[in-house]
Amino acid sequence: MNVLLLTDKLIVGGAETYFCKLENHLAHRNLTFYYGAAEGELQSRLLHQDKFVKLTRHSHRRNYRTLSRFIKKHAIKVIHANSLRMLGYGILLKHFCKWDIQLVYTKHNVTILEKKMPFLFTKLLNTYVKRIITVSQFERDSLVMLGVNPQRIQTIHNGVDLQQFPLKKAGQASPIHVGILARLSDEKNHELFIEIAEKMKDDKPFRFFIGGDGPEKDHLQQLITHKRLDDHVVMCGEIKDPEAFIKDMDVMLVTSKREVFPMVVIESMAVGTPVVSIDRGGIKEAVRDGVTGHLIPRHSADLFKEKITQLFSNPRLQSHIVKNSRERVEQDFSLDQMVKKTLQEYLFIAEETKKISSVVLNKE
Repeated sequence: MNVLLLTDKLIVGGAETYFCKLENHLAHRNLTFYYGAAEGELQSRLLHQDKFVKLTRHSHRRNYRTLSRFIKKHAIKVIHANSLRMLGYGILLKHFCKWDIQLVYTKHNVTILEKKMPFLFTKLLNTYVKRIITVSQFERDSLVMLGVNPQRIQTIHNGVDLQQFPLKKAGQASPIHVGILARLSDEKNHELFIEIAEKMKDDKPFRFFIGGDGPEKDHLQQLITHKRLDDHVVMCGEIKDPEAFIKDMDVMLVTSKREVFPMVVIESMAVGTPVVSIDRGGIKEAVRDGVTGHLIPRHSADLFKEKITQLFSNPRLQSHIVKNSRERVEQDFSLDQMVKKTLQEYLFIAEETKKISSVVLNKE
């Protein structure tokens, strides 16, 4: 069975990194994999360039034609979409070309369609999508609440490459490095991170680092300058090596207004950098308060400050969290598990297709 995995564009992001991990590691004797996306800085990470179809960022019509030709040429039977846009292409191809294509959709984030037109979003999933992968149980429950058929949904948590993210040696820098690694956009709520830094300005051991790029860059730099935090908060720009950035931090913060299941949480847990995070989305499926990190119930700079201070005034607690975090990732959030469970979804479709074909042949 031939499978085509699609994502929007190969820029640095959660869905795109997930796509690259699958491209690098998917393998099965009964399955052949192909890949498609618009260009971006992550394209150099792809290992199977000969099985890659290049899309464009600017023309839906051109992408539709490109995919139509590619699917016909390679006898694609499954399209695995990693964005709602790619799922839309799959639905159009399935509907208008009348091809026997099965659709798989990994839902990485909250989409505009489900917020604005939840009935249409649900109808599309129930009508056209064979299997839906959610990256957290929280997201699965949200889809079921919308009316999506629960029999089609499987939760497969994001996975960390444990060799790429080994546990770092114990030790603490001075000053203590407090980090955030996220796209510089409103929903990631960097303003709260800066407010936390302001509240801890007089706590000499701490220094704050913002990793990432995005539309809020200028605004955040102006805010840092306005609050006279230029010597206390460092904007590091785009991070090409997340492992190195996370390892350099002594604690990682997540301050987002909304989340599904951010990779930075389990990557930080893997390398032994404690996480202090807002309790949103599926984060609590990895971070257990006081066991594998700290969860903050609301967007409060005072509460974040309290937990950060508590963490670094109690070495035994810090050591306990680091040990438990690594063990939790090894047990539940490894890349091997993510790949294995994803393969099982394709094989489930292959087996169902085989059964249907057998029934049709018997009737004939």
